[in-house]
Amino acid sequence: MSTRRVLLPTILTLGSLIVVGCDDTPRGVTSDDAAPKTATDAARPTYKIVTTCGMVTDIVKTIAGDRGTVDGLMGERVDPHMYKPTRNDQKKLLEADIIFYSGLMLEGRMSDTFTRAGRGGKPVYAVTEKIGHDYLREPPEFQGHWDPHVWMDITAWSQCVDVVTSALADFDPDHADAYNRRSQQYQAQLREMDEYVRETIATIPRERRWLITAHDAFGYFSRAYDIPVKSVQGISTESEAAVDDINGLVSFIVEKEITAIFIESSVNPKNIQAIIEGCKQKRLDVRIGGELFTDAMGAPGTYTGTYLGMMDHNATTIARALGGKAPEAGKHGKLKPHVTKE
Repeated sequence: MSTRRVLLPTILTLGSLIVVGCDDTPRGVTSDDAAPKTATDAARPTYKIVTTCGMVTDIVKTIAGDRGTVDGLMGERVDPHMYKPTRNDQKKLLEADIIFYSGLMLEGRMSDTFTRAGRGGKPVYAVTEKIGHDYLREPPEFQGHWDPHVWMDITAWSQCVDVVTSALADFDPDHADAYNRRSQQYQAQLREMDEYVRETIATIPRERRWLITAHDAFGYFSRAYDIPVKSVQGISTESEAAVDDINGLVSFIVEKEITAIFIESSVNPKNIQAIIEGCKQKRLDVRIGGELFTDAMGAPGTYTGTYLGMMDHNATTIARALGGKAPEAGKHGKLKPHVTKE
């Protein structure tokens, strides 16, 4: 008997999207291989899952284990705001048994693709669907849409794990216990990392606790971990930074005497470099405190290519650059030594 179970068609709208969402398997997360299998189980093929950005892919891989083959469309340094699906992506989506994406208009150029897939009866989930509107940020410059960068708050992102777990359990109920077990183990690790990030950011002296980044991806991080944030661009990297925006941020940095600002792995660093030059003209030496992961994680197969590693890296890098205290190799001792760029 096939494991594929088609759920009731999901109605997708721009106002209410259904949610989607390394080799470093999170500690304690076990494989289905650990459980006894019948001859029928052994002969039963796994199902195909297609995901979008790396953060969603990481959740789905963690919860699905060896039951599903997960294919993430967006790799390292890919900007999901600007991503346009290729013909090969369309083929993968058509062949998928179940699809997960982030939602909240993060993958704005793929909205029609998800809508078509859902109307065709394929199970399609936006992983952020359970996050309440009372939590979501709605910056005025984002034309009435929610800020999609909810993974920057680990507590909020853990709700997305619940969505994936429930969806897979409904799709493949014979293995629901395994999905729920892995979810509980992963949630415990998320709570530990959330505590580490909170305690690490708190070590930064209050007068130095300013996070300056390329685009406005750290709003939820700012609110959750008590660090004010300013950026050159808005929520989406499709927006262009005006000269007045750059000059205004230069004046702010000089006034606050901020000496370290940050580039992002998936965003062109030209605006940050322009800010550094502007500060230099005003006799303030500002350095790049490090490269942060925002809309994409690190390389596949590495610690920072996991969500836990991404958040460990970001918190550790920010704290160390701004005068806080954090172990150079991060919470789990897996981060590579950071070389500050001048």
